[in-house]
Amino acid sequence: MAGSILLLLILSQTLFIVPAGTVAVITTLGRVTGSPRGAGPNFKVPVFQNTHRFSVKTQVRPERFASLTKDLQVIEATATVKYALKPEEVGRVYAQIATFDGDVYPRIVQPSLLKALKSVFSRYDLVTIASQWGSISEEVEQQVDTELSRFGYVDVQGLDLTGLQIAEEYRAAIEEKQIAEQRLQRAQTEVRIAEEEAKKFQTLSRSLNDQVLYKLFLDRWDGKTSVVPSFPGGRSVPVIVDAQP
Repeated sequence: MAGSILLLLILSQTLFIVPAGTVAVITTLGRVTGSPRGAGPNFKVPVFQNTHRFSVKTQVRPERFASLTKDLQVIEATATVKYALKPEEVGRVYAQIATFDGDVYPRIVQPSLLKALKSVFSRYDLVTIASQWGSISEEVEQQVDTELSRFGYVDVQGLDLTGLQIAEEYRAAIEEKQIAEQRLQRAQTEVRIAEEEAKKFQTLSRSLNDQVLYKLFLDRWDGKTSVVPSFPGGRSVPVIVDAQP
């Protein structure tokens, strides 16, 4: 009986389960040893080894921020970043950056995110930011991915910018710029259409020689016209037809 209890006690100290979506770092006397352990049953050396679990699931974190624009205006918005810790990098994260799972975002992701936001928004004036919000969001995502790729700890899976807030006095200027851009796009479209029509007319004009025109006349002749033009290349005088009343 005592032997069974001892065996169970040893197993409880030796065997541990890593949940799905999680990896475990093994430390031996405080130092990282071996590769991170994946989901399922795993073993460790009692007393000498400890386990530290980190989530490798996709994390979604909204970050409310304020930033200065190129024309020194303050904007506020929310950047929602989607990222996942790379399983193979968890040991390095524990040894160099974060000893707890909750430290991954504030110590790895957040600094790079805020740096990217400041870098991008400082290159544009307020009117441009408001009118080109979608393309600027894509630029921020690329910048965040570039910043975090330098370290290789996480994968950036997406970023959304929402909730833009700007001073009320600038909204009218932004709307006027958007209206002007729409008018310019319509004018450019009308010019392209006119150019295409002109090209079609030029092509048609080159193809309408005397023979084609004569054929078109005959196709549409009702048989009652008194004067029929002469065939191109033939007699130079028109043919007079005795039309019936």
